[in-house]
Amino acid sequence: MLSSALLLGAYAFQSVLGRPDGFRLRREGDILKRDVDSFIATESPIALEKLLCNIGASGCAVAGAASGAVIASPSKSNPDYFFTWTRDSALVFKAIVDTFTHSYDANLQTEIENYIAAQAKLQGVSNPSGSLSDGSGLGEPKFNADFTQFTGAWGRPQRDGPALRAIALINYSKWLVNNGYSSTASGVVWPIIKNDLAYVAQYWNQTGFDLWEEVQGSSFFTVANQHRALVEGSALASSLGTSCSACDSIAPQVLCFLQSFWSSSSGFIVANINAGGRSGKDANTLLGSISTFDPSVGCDAVTFQPCSDKALANHKVVTDAFRSIYSINSGIPQGTAVAVGRYPEDSYYNGNPWYLNTLAAAEQLYDALYVWKQQGSITITSVSLAFFKDLVSSAAVGTYASGSSTYTTLFNAVQTYADGYVNVVSKYTPSSGALAEQYARADGTPLSAADLTWSYAAFLTAAARRAGTVPSSWNAAGGQSLPGSCFATSIGGSYSSATATSFPPSQTPISGVPPTTTTATGTKTSSSTSSAGCATATSVAVTFNELVTTVFGQTIKIVGDIPALGSWDTNSAIALSASQYTSSNPLWSVTIQLPAGQVIQYKYINVQTDNSVRWEADPNHTYTVPKSCATAVTKSDNWQS
Repeated sequence: MLSSALLLGAYAFQSVLGRPDGFRLRREGDILKRDVDSFIATESPIALEKLLCNIGASGCAVAGAASGAVIASPSKSNPDYFFTWTRDSALVFKAIVDTFTHSYDANLQTEIENYIAAQAKLQGVSNPSGSLSDGSGLGEPKFNADFTQFTGAWGRPQRDGPALRAIALINYSKWLVNNGYSSTASGVVWPIIKNDLAYVAQYWNQTGFDLWEEVQGSSFFTVANQHRALVEGSALASSLGTSCSACDSIAPQVLCFLQSFWSSSSGFIVANINAGGRSGKDANTLLGSISTFDPSVGCDAVTFQPCSDKALANHKVVTDAFRSIYSINSGIPQGTAVAVGRYPEDSYYNGNPWYLNTLAAAEQLYDALYVWKQQGSITITSVSLAFFKDLVSSAAVGTYASGSSTYTTLFNAVQTYADGYVNVVSKYTPSSGALAEQYARADGTPLSAADLTWSYAAFLTAAARRAGTVPSSWNAAGGQSLPGSCFATSIGGSYSSATATSFPPSQTPISGVPPTTTTATGTKTSSSTSSAGCATATSVAVTFNELVTTVFGQTIKIVGDIPALGSWDTNSAIALSASQYTSSNPLWSVTIQLPAGQVIQYKYINVQTDNSVRWEADPNHTYTVPKSCATAVTKSDNWQS
């Protein structure tokens, strides 16, 4: 198993020394961080490779699967997961699209196009849930690997799939629009999205089975993503010169209903309502918060953003629910990461931790850390106080600016806590890097379906958030106002087959320069712009790519002459991610939001395993952030020696 010694060492720090002071916390965090850095650098290429191996038709592990079919797992018995689920597929491709939009990759683009064409076909396949004529068939949860209907008994309908698929396709459509390919978004992708949005607007107020396919009722995860899909869908429609009036009418009502899941008396988000038999403590709610993360709206509690007081309070309640029921969590105190399952009453395979849920617990905290860093403060309310007191016993209600020692202590404590969840996954990941669905509650042995595609996607998104790579805004700020009165109204939809499934060739970023490429010497820069007449960007997401060979335990960081780059303070330098690092392409990368037109100087540093710092050679890099239509650019460098 990976990293077990250091994980146990981290437990020892906390259990023997008690809640550490600032110095101890930082020392403990540094030890844990180096361990997690190494695990992520090792696991990232494995996770991406194995994820792509589970996508047809060319996936190495799924022979016989249709083109664009995301197979949940290659496992065909005990359990048989050799099917394509609408939900799992959409979440996987949301992760792929996020990766693609931050760094253009022609191979990933082909996978995305195959997926879109596949979904156009699947929407028209009649099934036990219904057909496309009235939209009911869109709620069918899974299909055979060849895209024929699955007719066996199952928990159907499941109403999260259409919303999640719409979100994934909307995000690719936004990339198309931003790069001047609006006609492709309108003609090929929008007809699929339009069907899914119509389904959400028509059926959102009807019960269905939850994401675990066991409880029929109303699910927080489903409703949160339905709201996002409608809001983001309306914004995309506007950018394409059309509209989604049903989106605009229904989204406020969905948001109003979403508030029903918060239990103020219990202090957590109840996972399912209109359904009974459980406590309501469920990783469903962690997944719902991270899947609707919008970095532009801060810690908004109405949309249950990851750093909101409600989401943090819920994080504590949900993760604490697993502390006493799993043997592998025995003796681990509150405020220290544990293995996380689905819900405490779970009995599937005897009820075990899941890799994707443990990673979700980490990802929510990484999301929060990103926002706190961007806004320059951390706010503790009476709702979130218990969460923070588990980490820092002296925590008190208040707002703490980034220049204060309290902010630093809180920030470092949450960062260490988040890394702890990744380290739990590291401990119970075999040396091959394979991620199953579950790991045993008694000893951590991988269980259930092998090579679960969703597990790999969950790892990649958690690693990206840790590196500061976040998704674009879904316009939550435009959809966070609650209506004066709430009604469970719906609007009947109009559905039609999406028939245009061919993509024009060479749809690369159009910026006046080629897409980013890595060369043995020198650098090339790429950017993404919209068509003529676009508004000049005020800030730009700059992706810094650095080619440098490292060894186990080392971390590459960037530091520069502005506060966003640490003001030349190596303790405030920004860590790059090794999620795309391979021996043949030793790439470290990070995306940082910078003001358009700003001139910066910077260097890369190599933080050694003993925390010493090695600087690259002179001169400083100098770069001017473009002031144009571009909202994202890439600056590629080689280590100067």
